Amino acid sequence: MVDWNGTDLETIAAAEELRLASERVDGTLRDPVTMWVVRSGDQLYVRSVKGPDGPWYRGAQSRRQGRVAAGGVRQDVTFRPADPGEYPGVDAAYREKYGRYPSIVEHVLTDAARTSTLRLEPR
Repeated sequence: MVDWNGTDLETIAAAEELRLASERVDGTLRDPVTMWVVRSGDQLYVRSVKGPDGPWYRGAQSRRQGRVAAGGVRQDVTFRPADPGEYPGVDAAYREKYGRYPSIVEHVLTDAARTSTLRLEPR
């Protein structure tokens, strides 16, 4: 696993939203989608509100690579499925960062959304 540059980690974590474009099998990037991103420890995470059935999540599974952009930082990444042991920290990060949207944040705290938790690793 490659660690994030400290400045990039902080910048992306502080951004309200992240743009994520996953790679197709041929290596080209799909159209980016906008989503929430959270930091837990020294890692960045995203989740699909629709769980594993979410279209962007299914696309991210084809090569498990893509590009993210937030706060002026663009980075090629690998999408790694989070271990269930990481879920509580990610849940807490979503509640802390996006708790001002209570009717929305609950959608990323469902069991289905948890199973779609991806750790973003720079490459």
